[in-house]
Amino acid sequence: MNSRILPLIAFFALVIVLAVGLKISDKKTQIPSPLIDKPVPEFDLPVLAEPGRRITHESLFGKPYLVNFWGSWCPTCRVEHPVVNRLATLDAVYIVGMNFRDEESDAVAWLNRWGNPYNVSLVVYDGRVSIDFGVYGAPVTFLVDPAGTIVYKHLGQLTWVIVESEILPRVAAMESGS
Repeated sequence: MNSRILPLIAFFALVIVLAVGLKISDKKTQIPSPLIDKPVPEFDLPVLAEPGRRITHESLFGKPYLVNFWGSWCPTCRVEHPVVNRLATLDAVYIVGMNFRDEESDAVAWLNRWGNPYNVSLVVYDGRVSIDFGVYGAPVTFLVDPAGTIVYKHLGQLTWVIVESEILPRVAAMESGS
């Protein structure tokens, strides 16, 4: 009798451990960022597939913008990409792609295949900018106000629920001045 019950008990214990682990991992997107309410890190980066053109953090002041770290190698970025594409069709916020740890040809091919929602996509080769943003993997998204202050960070895949509940209301508040 015990030889039949022990594997069943072990199975249910494993299910409970896995369920608790998954619940804990869902909270990774709730990690507070020390960058909230701080100036966006300084950067001066090349524009993807536009040799010689560069964008600085200062050139983006004056309008709210979203910074989305992505890579063609990132499976979660592929899953979130339709959400970023949909957000771009609203023209509600300027979207800056930070192509993270990628080969330029792979990044360009990926955008050609899946669509390019970015107003501008910058190349993050050396990792210094990603370190300054506290980014160690993709995707990660930041919302920056017109003064260049980070007001929101989302770690992991963006969903339309997050866009509607977190990003669009903050953008609307910035535009209304509240």
